[in-house]
Amino acid sequence: MVYNETGLEGFNMSFEMLSDLGIKKYEMCRDDIGRFFARSVVAGLYLGLATILSTTLGTLLFKDNLIASKIAVAGSFGIGLVIIVILGSELFTGNCFTTMIPVYGKKLKFRQIIPMWIVCYFGNFVGIALVCYLFFISGSNHELLSEYVVSCANTKLSFDIIELLVKAVLCNFIVCVGAYVGMKMQDDTAKTIIMMIVVMAFVLPGFEHSIANMGSFTLTIGALGSGANFGLIAIHMIVVTFGNMIGGGVLLGLPLYLMIKPNK
Repeated sequence: MVYNETGLEGFNMSFEMLSDLGIKKYEMCRDDIGRFFARSVVAGLYLGLATILSTTLGTLLFKDNLIASKIAVAGSFGIGLVIIVILGSELFTGNCFTTMIPVYGKKLKFRQIIPMWIVCYFGNFVGIALVCYLFFISGSNHELLSEYVVSCANTKLSFDIIELLVKAVLCNFIVCVGAYVGMKMQDDTAKTIIMMIVVMAFVLPGFEHSIANMGSFTLTIGALGSGANFGLIAIHMIVVTFGNMIGGGVLLGLPLYLMIKPNK
């Protein structure tokens, strides 16, 4: 019996694609950590570009039309994921999904991928924090920008921990769906449109992305200096990071693995 792409053969191809990708990422970090770290920094740089665009749009619109400001931010931020998927680099939140597939398939152990996640997370931080810091000290829309980012930070830091965790879980579930679409689709135009829309689905409701928040809080600290609440920011980042891990690795990764795993 011959199966088409939507049949069991297609499922097995999806499993092998994701499993091989996860293993290659692990092996790159293990064998050439400098290169892997550089790829992680570059992903942060790309997401920093998206932060500059979305933050500038939000800054220019939030006083006159708050709803338009939120839609503009949500509609533009997806360019970061598009660039990362098309040009290639290492995003922590995406790796929480892809590297769990070989773990579920018993080709890797969970403890093996933890160091890779840590390297990727730190590399993303270096990249996005650098771009956002340079953006802040450039003086672009300085006073209005400071007002906007502080307002956004106040909203983010007024949180209930359970609600924050759920927002982070949902966020990376959506982000990883977008990344998976990017892996499966061949046409770059269609890929770009769908990924932009998928990312809009996490930004518009105010869900929480740990790497994007690194950029947001870098701008906040630039605006507030020593007046920033570093303790609350740290708690926020810990909860969101943990939630993102669950969203990509468990909420999407586990049921998808059960769907596409090869028959024994």
